[in-house]
Amino acid sequence: MFNRYWYRLNSRFFSTDDTVFMNWGYEEDPPMALPLSESDEPHRYSIQLYHSVATQVDLTGKRVLEVSCGHGGGASYVMRTLGPASYTGLDLNPVGLDFCRRKHHLPGLDFVEGNAEDLPFPDQSFDAVINIEASHCYPRFPRFLEEVARVLRPGGHLLYADARRRRELAKWEAELHDAPMRLVAERVINEQVARGVERLYPVTLFKQARFQAMFGFAIWMTLYRRLLNDDVSYRIYCFARDEASHTEARGRISR
Repeated sequence: MFNRYWYRLNSRFFSTDDTVFMNWGYEEDPPMALPLSESDEPHRYSIQLYHSVATQVDLTGKRVLEVSCGHGGGASYVMRTLGPASYTGLDLNPVGLDFCRRKHHLPGLDFVEGNAEDLPFPDQSFDAVINIEASHCYPRFPRFLEEVARVLRPGGHLLYADARRRRELAKWEAELHDAPMRLVAERVINEQVARGVERLYPVTLFKQARFQAMFGFAIWMTLYRRLLNDDVSYRIYCFARDEASHTEARGRISR
């Protein structure tokens, strides 16, 4: 309940027209040097996180769903640069979705209000599902994984990134192990995210109003310290949806 209304409040009061990303940053060593347009450059480190997650598979010509799309910056970037046939951004926050519809106008890109644990789409509707830095807010995370598997066609992929506190890792890992999908790849990216935060925060500081910068400072610095101290584990995953893994996992859950 807190997260549901917190993100709505954040969209209404703590965002400017330039706030198209609500995720942490990502940078490698040596730097990624991802080619970006002039308009995308101010969002480089947030974009690099999306790029690292989304390019785990080829999205060219695919139907893509992003669950919890925030302010749509990632949706716009993927649609413009990675060549999907269509991209649907879903979110529970109507204020954020209003922002997305005003800000992002691209053929094949649309935004839908809906719940991550009860996706409003038919079975096997998408080739890929993207979910970045949102699942920690879901009350029933295993239900979300079930819904993702349901709307993915066989051979489709979940491209997923999120973080958990150390005390939550065992539960998170167990829920992912029981997911009705096959794990393809997993990577811990604490160093890359911490490096992205180091570079992202000064941009946030100078672009936002004073109160917003002070508020952001407290959040960014707390998360940054937790990353460096390994009190938070930030990970990227790729899962594949095939009939064997889906049937096996559903059997485990039903038992």
